Amino acid sequence: MFRAGDKVVHPMHGAGVIEGIQEKEVLGTRHQYYVMRLPVGELKVMIPMDTAEEVGLREVIDEEGVKKVIDILKGQTTDMSSNWNRRYRANLEKIRSGDVFEVAQVVKNLTERDKEKGLSTGERRMLESARQILISELVLACNCTEEQILSELKEYIG
Repeated sequence: MFRAGDKVVHPMHGAGVIEGIQEKEVLGTRHQYYVMRLPVGELKVMIPMDTAEEVGLREVIDEEGVKKVIDILKGQTTDMSSNWNRRYRANLEKIRSGDVFEVAQVVKNLTERDKEKGLSTGERRMLESARQILISELVLACNCTEEQILSELKEYIG
């Protein structure tokens, strides 16, 4: 269970801070929700407490996790299908997993593919989404600004 002030990550929205817990009535039933503020984009998300684990809500990575993300970004790309549809589905599955290391690999692979062959509109959107999820977590994990993280990302992957 999370508390106000905890830094957490939602697999599809990125990282944020739990501002508090609210109780709301939905369809005649009262539920408790985590109220999460996302620093990138100033978005607020309400996550039902009873399904937070199923959704994949987790704590932000620590310093060791940040080092591993940087190693992934500096490292080699992994094999990707040449078939656009298979590649798209595999990358989407990695993003939905909520695993920051998988998301970092998607960012690395799609950035490299974009440099080499270009990306389709769908893959370009996917890259932007994965990049935002990664940036939002690194902003909170490193306690720095979005601009600082963007600068470091450019250094690692261009």
